[in-house]
Amino acid sequence: MTKTSVTGTLALGAAVLALAATSRPVGGAEAAGVAVWPAAELKAYAKTLAPRINAGKVATERLTSYGNHYTLIAHREGDGEVEVHEHEADFFFVQTGSATLVVGGEMVGGRTTAPGELRGPSIKGGEKKDLAAGDVVHIPARVPHQLLVPPGHELTYFVIKVQGQ
Repeated sequence: MTKTSVTGTLALGAAVLALAATSRPVGGAEAAGVAVWPAAELKAYAKTLAPRINAGKVATERLTSYGNHYTLIAHREGDGEVEVHEHEADFFFVQTGSATLVVGGEMVGGRTTAPGELRGPSIKGGEKKDLAAGDVVHIPARVPHQLLVPPGHELTYFVIKVQGQ
């Protein structure tokens, strides 16, 4: 195992332990697979992810996996690429900030980045929707989508990815 993969594994383990320590059982009883992410903790990811922004102007952290779906938190400080997930639907829960979602239409210049995953620079003919804290979005599998975040703005959002669509 490489030093990078060991470091990544340790970081993932620490994140899972931290999540387990802060997640609260529903109704006071332990229930398998139940997790609660308090709103304040989700909003705090805007600050903890910001230093990890990559060249694509995004930082993400996978939180949990549950059979056919998984959760992650994302923080953007600029426009994202167009994405098309062949087999996953997305639910976005906007925590902080604002952005414009472009959805539908046709991806321009798409390329395969992983099995069932396409990325591209723009959308032709998509519909624009303004997003702000508190908004919830559902994007079915195979639908092109892109988040546009103007300079000086940011967006933090909780994502549920539902596989097998």
